[in-house]
Amino acid sequence: MSQPAAKSHFDLSGGNLALDFANTVSYRPTLAIERLPDYRSLVSFGMESAVRLQSGAAQSLLTRSETVPGVGKSALQKAIQLREALFTIFSAVVEHRIVPNKALGVLNAAVKESIEHGNLYAEGRRFEWLWSGMDDKFDSVLWPIARSAANLLMSRELERLRMCAAPDCAWLFLDHTKNQRRRWCDMKTRGNRVKARRHYEKAKAM
Repeated sequence: MSQPAAKSHFDLSGGNLALDFANTVSYRPTLAIERLPDYRSLVSFGMESAVRLQSGAAQSLLTRSETVPGVGKSALQKAIQLREALFTIFSAVVEHRIVPNKALGVLNAAVKESIEHGNLYAEGRRFEWLWSGMDDKFDSVLWPIARSAANLLMSRELERLRMCAAPDCAWLFLDHTKNQRRRWCDMKTRGNRVKARRHYEKAKAM
């Protein structure tokens, strides 16, 4: 029997579920490495991210997807469509461009579908979404993602939205630094790498 992947293949540093999902393409402007090559990887994202897909539900989806592979493939295509719409929307916001109606239409459709399966529940003084049918619908992973995207677009957190300044990256993230001048998705690795490259190029030109 198939088991969901245990090791994470995703960098969940965007600060928001919808941004983490949009970031499932690495080196988008150059190599465009796909992190969701199959339905199993979509289920893995659901388990490892803030979707919080339970292992039982994940196992049910994977087992059924092997029996009816075409349905899983369709769900993956739908996920990719939503992901690209999210990147289009959020990158337009970062770059102060008009958000394309087509991309917004894809998100609106996903949000409407999520409403059919989501219910608010209270845990103490906190409220969260409880999703029914996560183990039944092949595209259920997308419900929390769509809701997260809508919430971000309508919140003041949107002012903190940034895109990595590295020319080969384009990952999206929320800047929670004090001065709000964060430029890279990963300050320790990518930021230092970009600085080192600039120093090298400057030294070479002297």
